[in-house]
Amino acid sequence: MKTVFERPKSMTDQPMHYCPGCGHSVVHRLVAEVVDELNIREKIIGVAPVGCAVLAYDYWDFDVSEAAHGRTPAVATGIKRVLPDRVVFTYQGDGDLAAIGTAEIIHAANRSENISVIFINNTVYGMTGGQMAPTTLLGQKTTTTQAGRTVRQAGYPIKVCELLSVLEGSRYLERCAIDTPGNILKAKKAIKKSFQIQMDQKGFSLIEILTACPVNWKMKPVEAIKHLSQSVIKYFPLGVIKDITHEN
Repeated sequence: MKTVFERPKSMTDQPMHYCPGCGHSVVHRLVAEVVDELNIREKIIGVAPVGCAVLAYDYWDFDVSEAAHGRTPAVATGIKRVLPDRVVFTYQGDGDLAAIGTAEIIHAANRSENISVIFINNTVYGMTGGQMAPTTLLGQKTTTTQAGRTVRQAGYPIKVCELLSVLEGSRYLERCAIDTPGNILKAKKAIKKSFQIQMDQKGFSLIEILTACPVNWKMKPVEAIKHLSQSVIKYFPLGVIKDITHEN
């Protein structure tokens, strides 16, 4: 019988701690598949911060370092500069990257550090209790915006890719989603391109991936995927935001 589906070699064989319908597990697999296809398992290093993905090192069968909340790009920068032959990537949520880690991600991009960033945007703080994140949509109810986010109180949701696109150091920025099989395949392609850009010494790249958080959205998994497709993607449009990797 022909094998049509198997666990990537870069993933460990153990149950994940993520909630039903969470997108982290899907993205973890995409990363592992890309690592296997590029044959870089012995030279890749991931950096994960505090957040839902704090235990990512349990699921990837390659080196993963831990960083303080928001400081992931700084740690990745240090690793990459000391070990320039390695492929170094960060794996960050929206609360981590766009709030406490705003300075780190902006300056890493501005310096065009030769690292890859995988940015998981589910529009809410997940692990800490469902508080409003910088990416929380207007009107979205969270534990800290119980009547819904308003511009007057909290400003507008931050579009990270668009924000970083004005920096000369950012080379490749793309926003993806994992709401459909087609979009999942596009997300994998974007991750692979980001790693290849780093291997080609072309500088900073970031892949934003829109995912669902059914528990903190107070939705069933199927309902959350519909919300992702109909509302989240509407505010955060998918596609390549910037790509200047073809330039010298």
